[in-house]
Amino acid sequence: MILKTAPAAALAVASAIALLVALPARAQDTQQPPASSAAARDALAKKEGEGDQTALLKETLTAVDKQYSLIRKGRSQFTYDLTYTYIGQERIVTDYTADGLTLFDIENTNSHTITNTLSADYGVLNNLTANVTFPVISKYTDSTKHSGLSNSLGDINVGARWQPLEARRDRPNFTVTGNVRLPSGRSPFKVIAGSGEATGSGVTAVSAGLNVNRIVDPVALFGSINMTVSAAANGLQQVNGTRVLTRVKPGTSVGFGLGFAYALSYGISTTLSFQEAISAGSKLRFEDGLEVKTSTQTSAIVNLGLGYRVSSKTTVNLSVGIGLTNDSPNLSVGLNLPLAF
Repeated sequence: MILKTAPAAALAVASAIALLVALPARAQDTQQPPASSAAARDALAKKEGEGDQTALLKETLTAVDKQYSLIRKGRSQFTYDLTYTYIGQERIVTDYTADGLTLFDIENTNSHTITNTLSADYGVLNNLTANVTFPVISKYTDSTKHSGLSNSLGDINVGARWQPLEARRDRPNFTVTGNVRLPSGRSPFKVIAGSGEATGSGVTAVSAGLNVNRIVDPVALFGSINMTVSAAANGLQQVNGTRVLTRVKPGTSVGFGLGFAYALSYGISTTLSFQEAISAGSKLRFEDGLEVKTSTQTSAIVNLGLGYRVSSKTTVNLSVGIGLTNDSPNLSVGLNLPLAF
């Protein structure tokens, strides 16, 4: 009896061991193989056509301000900008007499301006880019006295950007800028009350500036300083209260800006910037010989932006600006879109 059951017991033990060995093997067959380090890198790597963060940051800088970028010799680039600006303020209506200012009334004025701007850039040299902008402005103003709507060409700008030193990633990059603003829009010194709104500055102006930027992935830092000098507007015959305005000499303006752009991913970036401009008072001359100088104006704006890379060649940028002083626009909203033909 013992001799017959021993082999059976041994066979049972052997079968149990084989079953235990087979179970882990089958479990391993049903599981996915562990990911290798190479597979992990591939999963985290950018897809083909996404570009890199440096290229996205450069495109974002161009959208923030074209003064920070150049294009290669012989190439051209076109950009469309759509901007909405709202200004709400209390306007003090005064008259100038020999004794000084006489207050007539205080009226509330709301101004809504939509600007469509087409910009064209051409690479004269690898470190020199020429630029021209054509703004078309629609401006609606509503006040307690009157309401008016104007649609016309704004002030055309012609300028150039020059990079004295070769751009390198390990140091800041500098760009020298020059710009001439032509009085092609409707002059505020020639508009008759109730006949429309001004869409231009009314005077020729020359600007010069210096811009600097530094890209340190995934952040781009940028800043700028500039100065604008305006020519005088002569031969005017604008009625202002009981007097006739004959000459205006705008004051010199000095501005600066700074900010940063941050690449959240290979397709999305965000920007934060601050801009301020201080303009000296303008000198006014009237037909009877009276001369008056206005007060200094200070404009400061904080801009928030978001860039979305639609394709390897196109990045759409949205921005919102908030005015910080009484001389600044209350609100501005902008859309920047490069055009490819």
